Amino acid sequence: MRRRILLVDDEVAVLLTLKAVLEISGFDVDTAASAREGVSKLHTREYQMLITDMRMEHDVAGVEVIKAARSAAYHPAVALLTAFPVAEEDWQEMGADQLLVKPMHTRILLQQIEDLIASHERKLAQLGLTSAAANTLQSIAAKKAPSKKLTAKKPAAKRAKTATTKKPAATRKKAVAKQTAVKSRRSVGKAKTLAKRARASLKRKS
Repeated sequence: MRRRILLVDDEVAVLLTLKAVLEISGFDVDTAASAREGVSKLHTREYQMLITDMRMEHDVAGVEVIKAARSAAYHPAVALLTAFPVAEEDWQEMGADQLLVKPMHTRILLQQIEDLIASHERKLAQLGLTSAAANTLQSIAAKKAPSKKLTAKKPAAKRAKTATTKKPAATRKKAVAKQTAVKSRRSVGKAKTLAKRARASLKRKS
């Protein structure tokens, strides 16, 4: 899958030159000519990397773009592109992962971009996060995965209860016969008791 980069710079010549170089090298490139346009594109698409200029609408417009990238759920790598020297602690404090100084030799620029993307992916993996590329692959896999219909199963206790309440016909017949025999024995026992009482009464009268 082609890695997607967003270039943000108010100099059209820089945008077109970098776009051509990166696309020849296998990247999918979007461009924005202002910080506002760059922030909008960060909210509407996912990118593996953001490369933004610092001075556009105002001297620190690039910071707005970097903040938008840092708040994005897909975690792009961030490079600050500038023709003006910036101290390392300053661009790191802004939220950038790398400083790219223009003009720059094409080979060096491409190597720095490749190294930055690779190191950023490793950092995300260590933090248990996913980049735009991983999110895209997961979405594609989820769409292709066949949906499975789940059938509700009765709990084991209910199944056992159902099994015990449903007795075979032969068992039910035996139970009925047993109850009938018990009733018969009780009737016979009552009859014997009444007969004994009658004989005893006759003996007393005689």
